[in-house]
Amino acid sequence: MSNYINTLSKAGKEIFKGKRVLLRLDLNVTISETGGVADDFRIQQALPTIEFLRDAGAKTIILSHIGRHKGDSLEPVFEYMGRDMPLSFAPDLGEATVVQAITALSDGSAVLVENLRRNEGEEKNTLAFAERFAQFADIYVNDAFATSHRAHASIVSLPKLLPSYAGFLFEREIAHLSAAFDPPKPFLFILGGAKFETKLPLIKRYLARADMCFIGGALAHNFFKAKGYPLGSSLVDRRADDISEILAAKNLFLPVDVRVKNKRGTEIKKPAAIQMDDQILDAGPETLRMLDEKIQEAHFVLWNGPIGDYKISGFGEGTETLVRSLVRRKFKDGELVLGGGDTAAVISRMRMTGAFPFISTGGGAMLEYLAKGTLPGIEALKSSAL
Repeated sequence: MSNYINTLSKAGKEIFKGKRVLLRLDLNVTISETGGVADDFRIQQALPTIEFLRDAGAKTIILSHIGRHKGDSLEPVFEYMGRDMPLSFAPDLGEATVVQAITALSDGSAVLVENLRRNEGEEKNTLAFAERFAQFADIYVNDAFATSHRAHASIVSLPKLLPSYAGFLFEREIAHLSAAFDPPKPFLFILGGAKFETKLPLIKRYLARADMCFIGGALAHNFFKAKGYPLGSSLVDRRADDISEILAAKNLFLPVDVRVKNKRGTEIKKPAAIQMDDQILDAGPETLRMLDEKIQEAHFVLWNGPIGDYKISGFGEGTETLVRSLVRRKFKDGELVLGGGDTAAVISRMRMTGAFPFISTGGGAMLEYLAKGTLPGIEALKSSAL
């Protein structure tokens, strides 16, 4: 990536001394019912870039979004981050508030600006909204890989207005995910979660590249449906295209048993034996043994998405067993790529983040980069004003 994008790893700190730097991060973390940060994985991954700019003497203006609603606030993130670093907060996007916060910055200090998506100009990618921030800054840094599949103002318009760089996390994401384009063999691809329509291009791409392709989670239900199996009340994407050609692939593997919930409790069943009152919520033990065998023989694994509905109590066992299988295999750096918001959340909850050489912060961004080899945020940095 460094051949066509300017990166912090290639830049000297003297470039940033005394400069106002717009730093786009993805701080879209889970907020607990009590109002605190429930999972700080993305915050921790952003720290190297924040610390680099602080040590360089930059005046850092941190931009991010959070949640799905305009009323969602970054204040809990500010309170969490402010425990360990000098940080102020601009509580709204009003020009007077932002100007006051930026003017108060000294060399090495930082301000976090409130949720960008409170202004429709962010998601509509209006140049005027980008210019509101660009006028106060000298340099732009994108370290929000997980949001860089979105053509939003802070991702694709700001690089057109300012000299721009990719942050350390952004560069690391691209370096690790790119390993999936030419991996060592045998290559095992594991895809779970839901959103079949979104993930279908990835299935097609990696069926042609991987030696073994396992589809689990709710994604597998569409394959069961194509086989003519009853699904009971299980989640299925009704908009899915014809997948008969994919189903015939010899390197495709599906769950051979599943854990279901019904009026009798929970049961292990073969997919062909599902009844009307059954809801498939997890992989079964035979499936997990099969998957473990494939993991142990693989030289490269790419995994995105849980293989069960881990958010429902009692149905996270399959995904957690998969995590433990990967840990037991002891992959080296460059031999394992995993990610997705739900995937990272499971690993974080298990307190096993440190057991893996790399976990992507991206969900949709990871999938789009793997499918297309680029992202709107990458293309914007290529055409930077620098």
